[in-house]
Amino acid sequence: QVQLVESGGGLVQTGGSLRLSCAASGRTFSTYAMAWFRQAPGKEREFVAAITRFGGTTYYADSVKGRFTISRDNAKNTVYLQMNTLKPEDTAVYYCAAGPRAGPTYEYNYWGQGTQVTVSS
Repeated sequence: QVQLVESGGGLVQTGGSLRLSCAASGRTFSTYAMAWFRQAPGKEREFVAAITRFGGTTYYADSVKGRFTISRDNAKNTVYLQMNTLKPEDTAVYYCAAGPRAGPTYEYNYWGQGTQVTVSS
């Protein structure tokens, strides 16, 4: 089992940047694919990005491709989401998740509590 804790959210202006972090407990971090999802008010949760166990392959939603970068440091049990050129439509609660396989359609077994990202226009 793994516990996930996100941090790094906040308020930023349009065009700004934020870096989210997700720290995982336990010694099995590298056995999990990791992902970021987000949920805006009144909307369903949506996939943002995912990364394979050792970072060799990444996946992105079309809406963030070219602006967001997912990465991981297995020595620190941490996954990151670098978000650049932020837009008001990126406003949401961002969740990190862990599961057996990376990608937008796979199920993830463990979830963090979320961190709020607000982009002002």
